[in-house]
Amino acid sequence: MTIYDFPVQSIKGEETNLEAYKGDVVLIVNTASKCGFTPQYQGLQSLYESNKEKGFTVLGFPCNQFGAQEPGTSDEILEFCELNYGVSFPLFGKVNVNGEDAHPLFKYLSSEAPGILGSKAIKWNFTKFLIDRDGNVVNRFAPTDKPETIEKHIQKIL
Repeated sequence: MTIYDFPVQSIKGEETNLEAYKGDVVLIVNTASKCGFTPQYQGLQSLYESNKEKGFTVLGFPCNQFGAQEPGTSDEILEFCELNYGVSFPLFGKVNVNGEDAHPLFKYLSSEAPGILGSKAIKWNFTKFLIDRDGNVVNRFAPTDKPETIEKHIQKIL
């Protein structure tokens, strides 16, 4: 299995899959608009802009599971991200990342790259998963790992 095997919903509500990113290095992030880590949108956008021509993208998946920090509708989330952080990388529909109702993509990501002490649970917003050009999970980064600190890992597989 790879990330390409999971259907997802665009931020506009359209059913799609991640096949469009086949051949790219991808950073998948569970995001939130009202979180202490929300300013990481700026770093994620920066990573995206400086590496997109090399075949890199960031995919943002809003999540309201942690402290109800993503309460908005898809339109509100999109507007917030564009106006406040100039986000132009793809955003998707709101998902759950933990528990029985977790999106299958995040169940897969968590099992392929467990966290500290082998925990599969996602700890908080802005957990990041680095995916290689073949759709395989390469690494998992904690919410506290700022985007600029993981660029060296991205460069290694670009």
